[in-house]
Amino acid sequence: MDVVDEVKDRLDIVEVVSAYLPLQKAGRNFKALCPFHTEKTPSFYVFPDSQRWHCFGACGEGGDVFSFVMKMEGWDFRTALEELAKRAGVELRPRAPEQIEREQEVQRLREALAQAAAYYHRLLLHAPEAQAARDYVAERGLSPETVERFLLGYGLPQWDALRNHLTEKGFTPDELVEAGLLVRREDGTTYDRFRGRLTIPIRDVRGRVVGFGARTLEPKGVPKYINSPKTVLFDKSRLLFGLDMARQAIREEDRVVIVEGYMDVMRAHQEGFRNVVAQMGTALTEAQVRLLQRYTRRFVLALDPDAAGLQATLRGLEVARESLEREAEPVFDPRGLVGFEGRLGAEIRILSLPAGQDPDDLIGSDPQRWAALVEDALPVVEFVFQQLLAQADLEDAKERARIVDRMLPLLRDVRDPVEREVYAQKIARVLQLDERTVLSRLHHSEREAVRGRRKPSAAPAPARRPTPADLEGYCLAVLLRRPWLLARVNEALAEMDLEPLRAQDFNDPAHRAVFEEWEAMLAEPQPSAERLRERVPEAVGQLVEELASGEENLSDEQWVREGVKAALRLRQRNLKQIEADLRALTREAEEEGRPEAAEYGQACLEYARAILRIQQALARPWG
Repeated sequence: MDVVDEVKDRLDIVEVVSAYLPLQKAGRNFKALCPFHTEKTPSFYVFPDSQRWHCFGACGEGGDVFSFVMKMEGWDFRTALEELAKRAGVELRPRAPEQIEREQEVQRLREALAQAAAYYHRLLLHAPEAQAARDYVAERGLSPETVERFLLGYGLPQWDALRNHLTEKGFTPDELVEAGLLVRREDGTTYDRFRGRLTIPIRDVRGRVVGFGARTLEPKGVPKYINSPKTVLFDKSRLLFGLDMARQAIREEDRVVIVEGYMDVMRAHQEGFRNVVAQMGTALTEAQVRLLQRYTRRFVLALDPDAAGLQATLRGLEVARESLEREAEPVFDPRGLVGFEGRLGAEIRILSLPAGQDPDDLIGSDPQRWAALVEDALPVVEFVFQQLLAQADLEDAKERARIVDRMLPLLRDVRDPVEREVYAQKIARVLQLDERTVLSRLHHSEREAVRGRRKPSAAPAPARRPTPADLEGYCLAVLLRRPWLLARVNEALAEMDLEPLRAQDFNDPAHRAVFEEWEAMLAEPQPSAERLRERVPEAVGQLVEELASGEENLSDEQWVREGVKAALRLRQRNLKQIEADLRALTREAEEEGRPEAAEYGQACLEYARAILRIQQALARPWG
């Protein structure tokens, strides 16, 4: 028994869930209002026999004790394993001395950052030199409560004020450089990074300070904002400002609003809009989307209509979505956002702000209008279409044709085929074109895109088939052999009108953690199993090594076929498990004469149809 199984064996899912929710007995099982979406009738069930939970309502989420606490707390797998192991009294694998030493070093960096934030905060409140910063905060309309809540501070203009303060407390200059608080000159000397600026602590999802943003108080001549450099704790592509304070509101409202600035977030929270976070001046990254997916799949981007890069992007919609994966200036990439929707099952909408106003201004002057704009935010495809219409001369036939050409790449990336065709029909109507012509061009474009991705058909795949016992491991083992394979598998699933492979398809929490980390790594240069092993918790590292070991002499098409078949069998197994739970609930409800028996029975039929679709996909030839 590995450490994950031992933790699950010692914990009772009913006890864990009941610490968060008031559970009601329902036959041999328990039910409650689902904590992950708003509902009036309980659809969230806990099954003691299988030690699993599932929501049969709108969100459709489910899993084991690990997936529950990860979703409730917003924890990653590493944190969930550590916390549940403590609760279960399970000692995790002893760490190597070098691991212990490095963790202690990182903890020292955390302590330095926390003390720096407290020091800056005291200066803002009391130092005579901070009067200009206090005036600026008051001018921006931030209340004392907001200043305290976000721990705003001030860095003295001296070159060594923070360094002297923290070295007196026992921190070394090398530690402070590694934490991003000091800058090292070429001659080896150091100086304070944040001088004469309003400091804004940036926290991780657990509320721990990992870096700073700092705003100048000078009228011009210097950068308005500077951030901490990339450190072991601070990576702006994987952080969202304000998420630690917003996550509960995001879950309750089942929606997150993403803005560009720190002030926008603080003003929004002050006015009661607490589901707002900032993307820290970078393009929205897949890592940030995945982080937010722990709380919601509904995203609203508040865009400045005059933001740099927007018009250029609309002139070049052919740019591939991979542009989001490069280090670049902030750019609104419609194809990338639509791609996120398809790959990650997200709903991304665009809130277009009035000219000359940012969220901070609008929320402060007219909070009701802000709320209305959030509600009326447009899907990405519709937003781009409206932008193109606003710039076009619709009397010009060539101009209308160019709009169609620019919209086709976006439509191809819309995962749902019905939604795709509805958009195409709308474009035809607005441009006064024959719907059949636009649909024909769309279908031709889709076929060309698929044909370009395919290679000549290879020989039939070997007869090897995974058994149910090792199905998840086999699926991961296949995916880890070829970094390009997951994208090809998801393309094949999309052609069958099936959802892409997701972490939720893996029941085992260790397998789920490996898949999530591997999927995130695929957006980076040169992903490999070796680097993956370094990034997962120690308790899972051996699993990665086992999954990635060995090699089989298969062609690319054989690898794809093996991956798709494994993914389909995973999906089939999970659907059958849910269907079995539903049938048990149906029998109990019928025996007790409860009215929900009919509702459960109807749900059973729907799952049976879904299982049939998977079986048909397994049986059909493709490739």
